[in-house]
Amino acid sequence: MGLLSKITGMVAPARKPTDDVLLTAAMLMMAAADGALDRGEVMTVSGFASTLPEFKGKDFNRVAEDAIKAIRRHKTIGEACSMLHELSTPALKTKCFVLCADIALSSGDVDEKEDALLEQLQQVLGIDAGTAQKVIEVLSLKYAR
Repeated sequence: MGLLSKITGMVAPARKPTDDVLLTAAMLMMAAADGALDRGEVMTVSGFASTLPEFKGKDFNRVAEDAIKAIRRHKTIGEACSMLHELSTPALKTKCFVLCADIALSSGDVDEKEDALLEQLQQVLGIDAGTAQKVIEVLSLKYAR
């Protein structure tokens, strides 16, 4: 508890995360779905972000710090997923799903935790089953061996 909250009894409300922060949070959650987030996974997320217009001219490290703060406001990753419904447009929600599926498949092996998180993201983001299936099919071709 900080000094202001001790004196006033109030805590400043958390500001609403911006689209770039929400996209980063989603990608970081997917990268960490197995319970760990290593440097290589952070570099993967950074690489994905560097190709997106939402990150043009932005400091990825600062956005990632804000994303981690937003995630930590929740008790579980499942609860943190709920904030993604705040993405500003349906197109960004679809983009978020595509990015998370891409990150899950990029490891070469999707485990149960990643699969469950991707399914939860589909629900939270309002991605219909047909679109989700197309995304997975195309990305499976991208990572086919």
